[in-house]
Amino acid sequence: MSRATTELPTTDLYAVALSSMDQPDGHRHWYARYEGGTRHPLAESLRRWCGGADPTDRDLLDHADGAVLDAGCGPGRLVAELARQGRDAAGVDTSRTAVRLARSAGATALVRSIFEPVPGEGGWDTVLLADGNIGIGGDPSVLLARCRELIGPAGRVLVELDPPGTGLRSDRVRLECGSRRGTWFDWAHVGADAVGEPAAEAGLHVDETWTRCGRSFAALVPPAGTGVAAAVDLAS
Repeated sequence: MSRATTELPTTDLYAVALSSMDQPDGHRHWYARYEGGTRHPLAESLRRWCGGADPTDRDLLDHADGAVLDAGCGPGRLVAELARQGRDAAGVDTSRTAVRLARSAGATALVRSIFEPVPGEGGWDTVLLADGNIGIGGDPSVLLARCRELIGPAGRVLVELDPPGTGLRSDRVRLECGSRRGTWFDWAHVGADAVGEPAAEAGLHVDETWTRCGRSFAALVPPAGTGVAAAVDLAS
């Protein structure tokens, strides 16, 4: 007899996934289901999200200047690494479980959507969109425009991208594990050779691109001489 399907809000099922990582093989059997039917395993991603920063992560953080805001920080491996380095950094995530884990790892993190007010608006030196978080909300141009509002005039947005050839596409996705299903949410994919278009629509341009260990990244910056500097107060 098959088990009845259980549908949970995406944030709740994501919390279950993160909480399962302290169990043997807790990362297994988790998938991202695309509305068209394709299913992708999340085991490798969950292991990376819930582990410590690896050399590729640290290389990414070497490209981050000054005060850093990690958008969609998850359980906080990047912002915790920045804290260990003694740098000014904070993360935001809509998952309370992710933020709790980030704080337990020594990070400053807030339960917040990147589209809600955050401390230091207009004063961050770097905004991170790692782990494909340029897909948040399903519209990269809108997300990048929001990130542009958060950085100072000399700031930058560091984005992790899909491999070249992926193009630019928006999807509906849900989390799955066994009989449990998350609610559908909007997500986007941006290839390393396709980021210029949404960046330009957001008032940014590609300043630098690089690849390390099969992962692709870009640094996006506003035109020189734009914006007004603002101080960042991580205690806000």
